[in-house]
Amino acid sequence: MTEPSGETAPEAPEDVEPTEDVREGTGETAAAAEEAGETSGEPAGDAVGSDAPGLSEAQAELAAQRELRARIEARKAEKGGPVAAGAKLSGTAADLLAAVRAVEGGAARGSAFYEAADPVPEPSVPERAPVAAPRPPAPERPPTPAPATTAAVREVLARGGAPEALTGPVAAALGEGAAALLLDDPWQLLAVAGVRPEQADGFARALLGPECGPGDPRRAVALTVWLLERAALRGHTALEAGTVRAGLAAHSVPDPGEAVDTAVSEGAVHLFQEEREVPEETEEEGAEEEAEGAGENGESGGEPPALLGLDRYALAEESLAEGLARLVRTATADAWEGSELERAAGAHGLVLHTGGEAARAEPVALAAAARGRGLRTLVAVHSDDGRRALGAGETEAVTVATLLSGAAGPGRDEDGALALDLLVVLDAPQLDVETAATLVESLPDGCRLVLSGDPEVLGAPGAGRVFADALAAKVCPRIASRVPDPGPLGELVSGIGVGELNQVEAPGKEIVIVPVRDAGEAVHRTVQLVADSVPRAIGVPPERTQVVTVGHGGSAGTRALNAALKQRLNPGPGRFGGYDPGDRVAYAPVPGRTVTGTVLSADAEGLRLRCGDEELLVPKERVESALRHGWALTAHQAAGTRWPAVVAVLPGDAAGGLSRPWVYTAFGRAERHLSVVHGVDQALPRAVAEGVAPERTTRLRPLLEALLAAPGE
Repeated sequence: MTEPSGETAPEAPEDVEPTEDVREGTGETAAAAEEAGETSGEPAGDAVGSDAPGLSEAQAELAAQRELRARIEARKAEKGGPVAAGAKLSGTAADLLAAVRAVEGGAARGSAFYEAADPVPEPSVPERAPVAAPRPPAPERPPTPAPATTAAVREVLARGGAPEALTGPVAAALGEGAAALLLDDPWQLLAVAGVRPEQADGFARALLGPECGPGDPRRAVALTVWLLERAALRGHTALEAGTVRAGLAAHSVPDPGEAVDTAVSEGAVHLFQEEREVPEETEEEGAEEEAEGAGENGESGGEPPALLGLDRYALAEESLAEGLARLVRTATADAWEGSELERAAGAHGLVLHTGGEAARAEPVALAAAARGRGLRTLVAVHSDDGRRALGAGETEAVTVATLLSGAAGPGRDEDGALALDLLVVLDAPQLDVETAATLVESLPDGCRLVLSGDPEVLGAPGAGRVFADALAAKVCPRIASRVPDPGPLGELVSGIGVGELNQVEAPGKEIVIVPVRDAGEAVHRTVQLVADSVPRAIGVPPERTQVVTVGHGGSAGTRALNAALKQRLNPGPGRFGGYDPGDRVAYAPVPGRTVTGTVLSADAEGLRLRCGDEELLVPKERVESALRHGWALTAHQAAGTRWPAVVAVLPGDAAGGLSRPWVYTAFGRAERHLSVVHGVDQALPRAVAEGVAPERTTRLRPLLEALLAAPGE
């Protein structure tokens, strides 16, 4: 393998690959992702404290679970959709939950927040005719907080010694009564993205004086919610109760068990005790386990660990499981001729399809065949680039985001359901649980759903692991493609997927290893590759070459690389909030979804971008939080999109964050050429052979298994 410049580059033994910073976060707004895990003393998301107090008895936990499910069912019956923030609660708990949901819905430093679209009513009639009405508009941003609200918040923040810059985010997150809310409960400040516990503690001490203490119940509730919000940034929809107690202990909460009980009793978080299969065992083994049962966390060895979760994710997972079960039960089995995938889709309401990039042709062919049968069929993908990559044969493909917003797709029928008989979703691993729930709720009874994707790539940038959970639940047909990805790149990436970092012959310079000694050299060589070597040797211009690196921070993270690449490729003063016309950017219109584009111009409203075939406006108040330069992206941001050429940057200080899914995802973004700027020595082959991405704690799998278990199981 040689470097595009024509020089012979010494190859690392057995190919060297990238590493990812474990703080890469979720690929969403810069502020939220960068702050994940930065708080001093915060335990890792999966660490369980050994000295945490015990939970309530198992019977009480199960009763709480039954009560929660009954409450969810009652809410659905009353409203036909998710409950508004704070419903069924009162006082501080209601305000806290409302504030948290507002922030989770998209608030970030220096920006107004966006509310989620209203839920689509669940369809009830299998056959519907589309209504010739205009598509519903995309959700609009809520109005700017009233001047009186902003002024009152500014005064309270000043009294507590908080920066004036927080005024807008606090007013937007906490609403009209934000000032009074902060005076009553200063730890509500944690509901604003970017605020850390020590900052909220200082604010509370300034406002409350001697009354303020580490064991204050208001602090306990806010910290419990904050820990679960941070976990959601890492993909979890829930956490084991012992993990939450350990996190509270790390923040000096004197009685973490009592704190959890308080948060549950006030309705700020929910307690779950999911059933699970227990392997058969001898009576002696069972007795042994029972004797060891009440472990360090005070949980019975025979019971699954209790989970704690936020209301929004509890509702999303329940709704998604019920929606998938509805599709399975209402689809009419038909005998379709054709491929294995076509036969499975004809006979079932839900089908899962796995494979690499080349395998995408199979679900696309299924969609074409279904149209030939007269079915209303649509293909949805993760990104605009993914849509264009399907080629002219699939001109009707849309992105999931535009489909749900109403900007593309078939429109809704009279009951609010999408007018479809078959929906094929590519890039399914990129579906977070809330997006997936909204999508499935939008499908009519009898509609068939095919979820297709590569299970080896990094998971969704938002909370949940929808595709992996559905595969693990084994409640529907799973069709594995046998089509290999072609060429040297396909051979390299396929080997990584099974844990092997192979030497690959690349006569056309498809793969090049560029060894570096330190981060400074990594940045220098990356700029050289993008600006000179790849265009000259491969013929791919800089605007079609994507840099993928370990995270936003660090010596060779996106910030450092983007600064160097801007200086070389589009120098300028950054006169529009740090940006100039021609800058490549990564924009997060909502948390968890990144689109790439180019700055066109700026005016009084904000920055105007070209993203794919469309132009869009980034409001000036969202530029700081939702926009960053985009010559270099993290692997999570890049997932679901491919470029003609990719430069994967692996500086030595990122070796500890490498995992096989990260390497697989980063290397797999390249269509024609991959350059690996390699400084991690043997950490790369070790990561490919042994590096497993951190598991996400979710509830979807047991919910699906309970709803769709075969008779007799």
